[in-house]
Amino acid sequence: MICRRTGEVALSAVETEGAVGVRMAVLLGPAEGAPGFVMRRFVVEPGGRTPFHSHGWEHEIYVLSGSGEARHEGGVFPMLPGTVLLAVPGEVHDFVNTGGEPLEFLCVVPRQ
Repeated sequence: MICRRTGEVALSAVETEGAVGVRMAVLLGPAEGAPGFVMRRFVVEPGGRTPFHSHGWEHEIYVLSGSGEARHEGGVFPMLPGTVLLAVPGEVHDFVNTGGEPLEFLCVVPRQ
């Protein structure tokens, strides 16, 4: 079993084109021997955003703090602490910080 605190895993800037003010840390994944999923922590600074994108796997998201919007082709969902979201495979989406403090969320994806 692996047990650690999120602060023990350094955040790194997301350099993907279209990402603004986004940092990410892999909390659990292949390096820790996770067989099926990868748990990632994202921090999006005020005014920041992830790129508008899609991919062939789902995202399962849990919002920890801050406020923002999850946008997709069909509309916009608010992101507030305690919100859970599912972005299905192939759905074009992004996450935008609309508040004055960092937007922090966990994102679980299948191990690829």
